[in-house]
Amino acid sequence: MKSNQFKQFILSGFLFLILILSVSGQQQKSLVAEGPYKPTDESFSQYQYPEWFRDAKFGIWSHWGPQAVPRQGDWYAKRMYQEGNPAYKYHLEHYGHPSEFGFKDIIPLWKAERWDPEKLMELYKKAGAKYFVSMGTHHDNFFLWNSKINRWNAVNMGPKKDVVALWQKAAKNQGLKFGVSEHLGASFTWYQTSHGADKEGPMAGVSYDGANLNNQDLYHANALPDDKAWLTTNPAFQLEWYRSIKELIDNYQPDLLYSDSPMPFGDVGRTLIASLYNQDIVKNNGKLEAIYTCKQASGGLWVRDVERGVLDTVSAYPWQTDTSIGDWYYRTGQKYKTATEVIQMLVDIVSKNGNLLINVVQTPEGDLEPDMLDILEEIGVWTAANGDGIYGSRPWKIFGEKSAESMAVKRTRFNENYKFNSRDIRFTTKGETLYAYCLGKPESEIIVKSLGKSSKLACKAVASVSMVGSNVKLSWKQTADALVIKKPAKLPVWEVIGFKIEFRK
Repeated sequence: MKSNQFKQFILSGFLFLILILSVSGQQQKSLVAEGPYKPTDESFSQYQYPEWFRDAKFGIWSHWGPQAVPRQGDWYAKRMYQEGNPAYKYHLEHYGHPSEFGFKDIIPLWKAERWDPEKLMELYKKAGAKYFVSMGTHHDNFFLWNSKINRWNAVNMGPKKDVVALWQKAAKNQGLKFGVSEHLGASFTWYQTSHGADKEGPMAGVSYDGANLNNQDLYHANALPDDKAWLTTNPAFQLEWYRSIKELIDNYQPDLLYSDSPMPFGDVGRTLIASLYNQDIVKNNGKLEAIYTCKQASGGLWVRDVERGVLDTVSAYPWQTDTSIGDWYYRTGQKYKTATEVIQMLVDIVSKNGNLLINVVQTPEGDLEPDMLDILEEIGVWTAANGDGIYGSRPWKIFGEKSAESMAVKRTRFNENYKFNSRDIRFTTKGETLYAYCLGKPESEIIVKSLGKSSKLACKAVASVSMVGSNVKLSWKQTADALVIKKPAKLPVWEVIGFKIEFRK
C-alpha cells in the first residue's frame, strides 16, 4: 500500500513538472486574455455589475450529469465509496463492489436519451427565467463539454453529446443569457474516498477502483495526508483546475461563470477571473458583460452566491441565491418545493438586491417529471402576471416587513426552513413606483406600516394603489400608522399578491 502511494506522489510531482513546462515561455503569455483586468483585487475594483444581471432576477440551472443515473441524489460519486453510507449499500446491491464496479462504470450508463434542450429551454423561458446555467463539471471530474484535456467527457462517453454547447445553443435561441457552473475546485479532495478500501467484511482491505493508477485521470492522484480542505493546497491540482476551466470559458465564452467554492486558489483563481473579464470585453465590443459568482463576500469584485439560503438585509452589491427545487441530482421519491415556495423565495431575494438561480431536477434520461412540469407552469403564470415589479426592479429603502413567525427564523446559507405569510411584505421599486408583495394570500386587510403618514420612510403621500396582474378596484386609505388596503372581493389564484403604489408628485 505504501509503495503504491509513493508511486502516486511521484506521478503527481511528474505531472506538475509537465504542467509547469507546458505553460512556460511563449505559452505563459496566454494564461490571461489580454485586456484591462489584471489578476489583482485592485484591478477587479473597477468592476461594474452589468445591467442584464441586475434586471434578470431569475435564472434556471441544470445541475445534471452521470450522478443522476442511480437515482440516489447528490454526491453519489463520493458516497458510493463510503462504507456504511446508504449510497454505498445501494451500489453494492445494484452494481457490485466499488473495487470492481466504480463510478467510471456508472458514466457509460448515462445516455440522456430523452433530453430535448430546445424544448426545455422554451419551457424555462415561459416559466420566467432570464438566464440559464449549464453544469460544466461537478466534483465527479466528468466534463459536459468537448474537452481536449480530459477524456472523461460527455462527447467521448455517456450521451456522446456536447451538453454545454447544446444548452448554449438552446438558450441563445430563446434569448436567454448563458452561464456555466464549475465544481472542479473541490474535486481533488472530495474524490479521495475512491482511493480507500472497506475496513470490515469480506472485502476488507481491497482497494476501490480509484486507487488504480490507470483511473487517476478521473479520480485524481492521492492527496497528501494534510490536504483535506474543500479546496486543495496542491499546486499541481490547482494548475489542473485552471487549465480545465480556462478551456471551458475559452471554448464557450459564457455570460456567467459559477464556482462552487470561495474564489479558488488565490492568484490562480484571480488569473482565471481576469481572463474571463478580458475575454468578455472583446466579445462585447469593449463592454464587460460577464458575471463571476462564488461563495465569498464580493466587496464589489464579483457576485456573491449563497447556497440554499438568503441574506437578511439589502446588500449593497448584487448577489445570488442558488438552490434546487428538489435534490441536486435526481432522487427517487424526493419532495419538490411548491411553486408558491419558489415564488416567495424569488420575491424575498429580489427585495434584497439578489437573483434566484434554481435547479430544475432532470431525470437521468433528461426529461422532467409531470409534477415538475406543473410547478414550472404555475411559476410561469405568476411571473407573467407579476413580473412588472420583479424584472428590472431595484431595492427600496428597506427590503420589507417581517411577520413574527418569519422573524423567529435565522436566515443563512443551507437553511430553507423559513415560512412566510401575508404579514410578510417585500418591497421593490421601478423609478418612482413602489411595489409591495404580500408573501401569503391576505385573509383580512393588508397593513403596510412602512407607508404610514408618520413613517420616516414615506416621504410622499400615496396617490394610487392597484393590484398587480389584476384590474380589480381596490379600497385603501393612508393613516398616520399605515397604508391600509381592504381585502379585495376577488383575489388572483396565486398566493403571493403584489400591489403597485404610486405617490403624489
